[in-house]
Amino acid sequence: MAKEKQTVTRRRFGKALAQAGAAAAAAGPVLGQAPGPGPVDQAPGPPGAGPIGPVVVGNYALNDQLVFGGIGIRGRGMSDLRQLLGDSRVRFAAIADIRDSAREMVKSTVDNYYKNHDCVMYRDATELLARKDINALLIATSDRWHGLMAMWAAQSGKDMYIEKPAAMSIMESYALADNVRRYGVVYQSGCQRKNQFAFEFAVGLARSGKLGRLLAVHADTAIGLGTVDAGGHGWWAAESPEPEPLVFDWDKWLGPCLWRPYNSAYADRGRGEFWDFHAGLLEWASHTVAMAQWAADMEYTEPVEYAPEGGIFRGDGLISRYTINCRYANGVKLILRNHSWNLLGSCSNRFEGTEGWVETGDSGRIEVSPNLKSLLPTRQGTRYDPTAEHIREFLQCIRSRTPPRANADVTAHAHVASHAAWISAQLNRKVTWDPAKRMFLNDEEANRMRSRAYREPWRMEALATNM
Repeated sequence: MAKEKQTVTRRRFGKALAQAGAAAAAAGPVLGQAPGPGPVDQAPGPPGAGPIGPVVVGNYALNDQLVFGGIGIRGRGMSDLRQLLGDSRVRFAAIADIRDSAREMVKSTVDNYYKNHDCVMYRDATELLARKDINALLIATSDRWHGLMAMWAAQSGKDMYIEKPAAMSIMESYALADNVRRYGVVYQSGCQRKNQFAFEFAVGLARSGKLGRLLAVHADTAIGLGTVDAGGHGWWAAESPEPEPLVFDWDKWLGPCLWRPYNSAYADRGRGEFWDFHAGLLEWASHTVAMAQWAADMEYTEPVEYAPEGGIFRGDGLISRYTINCRYANGVKLILRNHSWNLLGSCSNRFEGTEGWVETGDSGRIEVSPNLKSLLPTRQGTRYDPTAEHIREFLQCIRSRTPPRANADVTAHAHVASHAAWISAQLNRKVTWDPAKRMFLNDEEANRMRSRAYREPWRMEALATNM
């Protein structure tokens, strides 16, 4: 999946180094900074003539509000929604959800904010996707729906902010990125740490050369590897009568998963319990592997070797301590582990080179090797949610039509790396991966695990067609 990389100078990283007494030039270029808002609302005219009118992109003018719709918004999605509502560039117009309670909650939130009754509710997402006046989507469904909804949104010509994990398998990850690229939409996954200062600083330090030659990038996957045999595929509740579809459409809730008889316990508690509903170690790796690949300048590829250690990855229960050692073609290591971190918070990353190391996490604190102490920024030590800044970057990229940091290609490659590591863990042995061929080498069993079966009518073949 060839992709030309977008490289722009990281101003904030340069400023942080300058504050620490280092030369700003030491920061160097860091991938992925989107252009600022700037004067993009109108096209420039001849010198002295002033603006000549609105710039039209797709089906909206750049000086118009962006009309948003939502699909599957509860929990985390409600936090995203509140950030969107607070931005004057956005008008939120509609919600699609298979639960009447969720539809009503979103409508009430939106209508109360705008002081009207205009938010339209849909039971079926395809009705919302068909609306030509909606430019962009907030998608926060359960994990198993993320990949499909993203592909349908792309085929509908709609930009999207979508929660992670982005896809449930290797081949779904590639299909997502292929569709986004084919239809030319703007995609931002909910990897909000790409706009969090401490992580930006750590990535910038790795990419600036201040760590020397990069040796290893570490990704925290602390939730642990769940089981994939009896514990992962079995169900632990008895069948009960299905609710009325107008209240809760169970068939659409299951979506592409295998058919299962209804029980209310699954709808709220099944997400992390069963293989149908979760994507292996991607709950946290979708954040931390993405940051590691950014730091290693490997956002458009994956490691070529994966080897698990530290536990038997099949069977009942969670693995309390494990490591998956991965290696890129250039020799840099990607190390996934759930142990031996410096207590800097969840979703930690550590980057090591020949001349030093840096580590950070959700606490906002940053630790470095003693020889790099002078480079530490004064701004650190505060835990905060960077979602607002992450969404602002997304909205700026819609206007500028440039890829955001967590675009579909870099998200897909980070997910493929995570899925390949998870497959090696399930097989409990080393596997070799060919990024160009999108397959494991000389390993039929591993290759069968690159994809999942889809239940009708959500067959994989349908994803390549227009709606």
